[in-house]
Amino acid sequence: MRNLVSRFIKDESGATAIEYGLIAALIAVVIIGVLTNIGTSLKTKLEAVNTGLQ
Repeated sequence: MRNLVSRFIKDESGATAIEYGLIAALIAVVIIGVLTNIGTSLKTKLEAVNTGLQ
């Protein structure tokens, strides 16, 4: 039993998976924020072009 608990405490594979998951989530949030800002800027530019063409 002591050996099982000792191996469980030393096992870091789950912690590594959680860290990779957190990094992936952070990258996704940054990408969503950047794409939202680009979309807003692009919409403004296209509306200006549309107004100019009318």
